[in-house]
Amino acid sequence: MNHPEQVLEMYNYHAWANGVIIDRLNELPQHIYHKEIQSGFSSVSKVLSHIYLTDYAWFDIILGKSMDEAMASSNQLREEVEKKSIEEMKKIFIDLYERNKALLSTEDMKKVIVVDNPYAGLLETSISESVLHVVTHGSYHRGNIATMLRQMGHTSVMQDYGLYLYSK
Repeated sequence: MNHPEQVLEMYNYHAWANGVIIDRLNELPQHIYHKEIQSGFSSVSKVLSHIYLTDYAWFDIILGKSMDEAMASSNQLREEVEKKSIEEMKKIFIDLYERNKALLSTEDMKKVIVVDNPYAGLLETSISESVLHVVTHGSYHRGNIATMLRQMGHTSVMQDYGLYLYSK
């Protein structure tokens, strides 16, 4: 998928889906967001922060930072981001999307970037593949949030791509 419009559309879906889950979290009792539970992540706030910080790091990589630099930058933000309220998260996600959408509108989606992952080694990939990684990564972890909410006796909310298409 190297068509710029398709990649941007998938990123728009990602932004929409994160907004949907954030709005759902905003409807629930506020203590749910930071509540410690037995799961892959210890709280919903840690999962949502992980989605944000991964997006942040990958767009730093798209901008030309090394993976080490990008991970170091996002790790510096981790503690601050994990403490934020759901309302504050909504704002920083919107700010990040606006920055990233502006960047994507000027980038060649086929441009090759080299990622030196400390765990997996060198990878030559394109900007479009990197954006799709961000989108699928977010979908995976929004699924974690849905499961965690069910464990705490609450329902999640639909946020699949088909529903996004209907919402437009």
